[in-house]
Amino acid sequence: MIGLGTLINCGAIIGGGLSGSLIGKLFRKEQQDALTKACGISVLFIAISGAMQGMLHIDGGTLVSGKSMLVVLCLALGTVIGELIGIEKGFESFGEWLKQKTGNSGDAQFVNAFVTASLTVCIGAMAIVGAIQDGVSGDYSTLAVKSVLDFIIVAVMTSSLGKGCAFSAIPILLFEGGITLLARLIAPLMTETATAYLSLVGSILIFCVGLNLVWGKMIRAANMLPAVLLAVLAAYLPAAF
Repeated sequence: MIGLGTLINCGAIIGGGLSGSLIGKLFRKEQQDALTKACGISVLFIAISGAMQGMLHIDGGTLVSGKSMLVVLCLALGTVIGELIGIEKGFESFGEWLKQKTGNSGDAQFVNAFVTASLTVCIGAMAIVGAIQDGVSGDYSTLAVKSVLDFIIVAVMTSSLGKGCAFSAIPILLFEGGITLLARLIAPLMTETATAYLSLVGSILIFCVGLNLVWGKMIRAANMLPAVLLAVLAAYLPAAF
């Protein structure tokens, strides 16, 4: 069944949110803050490992770094585009609307939890590649693996940030579901190089999410999302990065 991977992923996120909500009630405020920072540190190291995998390689027995120009250009141009469009503001406005419609107007952390969790589960190669596989051949195995990871991540985030994290299932439904429906058009574009570039830049955006978890809202990470699209487009430029 095409689209089953997206449904499994959404179910895992909702399940993680429900589990985290129950667990979070067992902790005091200072314990929840500590858990938020622990979650942030985990996200940071996950992002670092993904970024280093894309930037470092062994050449003749020597560890060599590369793709620095790709990172700088994609992040700089992507951030400018995102700031002009106001992507973060759009996320927050939608979060505020959800907050009111779901009866969570008293939850001061709802919007932050929604935006943070949404960015964490949506950014990355697994979401795009998995959705394409699901749409082209009905193979949802990649999204099934991602669902297990998302369940754990959202459960931990919800226990510290609140139930707004569970509503990240909505962006995942729209994002992965849309890619699945358009998979036959998108698949030829996602070459090995394009996927590698996307994974690298996506990992850096996830790093920014981790920074916000550990030190508070420092970076408007959602406004950097166009950098991921630019990374894919960069794979088709004649110049090598």
